[in-house]
Amino acid sequence: MPWPSRKRDKGAVADKKEPDAKIAKTEEETSDKEEEEKSAKPPAGSSKSGWKNWKKKEEGEESKITYCHWLLKSEPESRLEKGVDVKFSVDDLKAQPNQTTCWDGVRNYQARNFLRSMKLGQQAFFYHSNCKEPGIVALVKIVKEAYPDHTQFDQKDPHYDSTSRKENPKWSMVDVQFVRMTKRFIPLSEIKAHHLAHKADGGPLKDMMLFTRQRLSIQPLTQEEFDFVLSLEEEKPH
Repeated sequence: MPWPSRKRDKGAVADKKEPDAKIAKTEEETSDKEEEEKSAKPPAGSSKSGWKNWKKKEEGEESKITYCHWLLKSEPESRLEKGVDVKFSVDDLKAQPNQTTCWDGVRNYQARNFLRSMKLGQQAFFYHSNCKEPGIVALVKIVKEAYPDHTQFDQKDPHYDSTSRKENPKWSMVDVQFVRMTKRFIPLSEIKAHHLAHKADGGPLKDMMLFTRQRLSIQPLTQEEFDFVLSLEEEKPH
């Protein structure tokens, strides 16, 4: 049986240790229709092909940005949601059969669309969120592409959605499998320091969605962003 919904979303709350983060509207503050319409529109300069062909103009020239990696947020500390503990740490993932689980409970349209864009074999960072010290702890990979999230139909689940229909499900999930722990914990504070430096000098993390859309629990990464963040595991902690 799949693990009860334990991944975070619902317009995920801003991470602790990030007091200056700008709080975007949560899903609860926007109607389903408005949110779905908004999520269907790509950011300025982007195409509608699931972020694969997102183009932007840079120095007067168009350059294509491809998202092929991901960052998945999950809460390692206990928190009750409608009476159910939504805690799910990397250790919980490692304890699953074949170290694999469904990534359920996503209830934000843009995050859902990112789930639907994921391809078999793509890698993602497992990010501990909404905790004393948020950051990246492990690598996982996509082992099953998007399919209907069963929790939307379960009235006992905290992520039950009475407006979703089995003939046309609103919400999707993927299956992820543990790959390995990062060589060291990579804290949010360290990634943010690089992001701020790169905003000034044009480095690979200048537009990282972890800081431009920090409330999303599912975030895409470019190859450059992924490679740079992964390279931090080889450095001594700052």
